[in-house]
Amino acid sequence: MPLDPDSFRSVLGRFASGVTVVTTVDEAGHDHGMTVSAFCSLSLEPPLVLVCIDRTASMHDLLQPERAFAVNVLSAGQEALSRRFASGDPPNRFDGLGYERGRTGVPLLQDVLAWLEARVERRHTEGDHTIVVGRVETAAAHQERPLLYYRGGYAQLER
Repeated sequence: MPLDPDSFRSVLGRFASGVTVVTTVDEAGHDHGMTVSAFCSLSLEPPLVLVCIDRTASMHDLLQPERAFAVNVLSAGQEALSRRFASGDPPNRFDGLGYERGRTGVPLLQDVLAWLEARVERRHTEGDHTIVVGRVETAAAHQERPLLYYRGGYAQLER
């Protein structure tokens, strides 16, 4: 008997994950971003990360080989920022937000726990997502608590 999608989602929801906002800039210079929880490190040498992007997501086709992107790891107080980047793709999503340009020109959001700038090295289509492998060029971290996603909702690490 095959596993039904609701049961699968319920089981996967038991895995707490960090919350990130992936950002990039298109050829016309417009900023784009989306909330991504499917992010992880892949290799230390060379420094590689991966993000998984739904093939129907507005940013899916932007993350092509050699395109620069940033992974902004959200801190505990940034749930509203996560929600802002999780819904649709309004053209004014960055209006009023604090961010700076990274070395590659992508937006690096203010007050995040950490950020990484990378370039798309490879893409692998699997199921309804594309696995985007990025080679990290620069990164920084700050002393904050992480924003977590667990069982369909946001959580914070208590320590």
